[in-house]
Amino acid sequence: MNIVSNFVCLLILAGCVAVPAANAATKPLTVDIKNAQGQSIGTATLSEASHGVRIKLDIKNLPPGEHSLHIHQFAKCEAPDFKSAGSHFNPSSASQGDHAGHAGLPAGDIPDFALIVAADGTAHATVVAPNVTLGADDHSVFSNGGTAMVIHAVAGGASSTAPPRIACGIITKPE
Repeated sequence: MNIVSNFVCLLILAGCVAVPAANAATKPLTVDIKNAQGQSIGTATLSEASHGVRIKLDIKNLPPGEHSLHIHQFAKCEAPDFKSAGSHFNPSSASQGDHAGHAGLPAGDIPDFALIVAADGTAHATVVAPNVTLGADDHSVFSNGGTAMVIHAVAGGASSTAPPRIACGIITKPE
């Protein structure tokens, strides 16, 4: 009987130790988004979702209208054009597969989403980026030292030129 009660106590203690570690992984991460003048124009709060990363945007002082949002390759946001962020985040094609059912898209793309900025320059939206994670795998937004969240002036379309990058926030793993 004593052996059984000791075993039960060990299981309970192991569960108590494991719970804080699991909660640490799911703690939301807030990304400060800045415009080309270096002014904060809002935040993006990243948290785990069942299929990807949930992004909650609270934006102010952007031109009204439709904008696009992507996760870019490098954790660099050098104004004024934010080209230092590189291209859309896209882990090696060997590991790409059909991540979350969106084959063929770069991992940093957010399908079927447009950020609509109101006439007063504000936007509040929540979207799931289905092809990225907050984990330690190659689809993690923390890969290679981090990534960047970039807002483009207009939503992507059939245009052969990329829309201008007007805001950027660095995504790095919290310490």
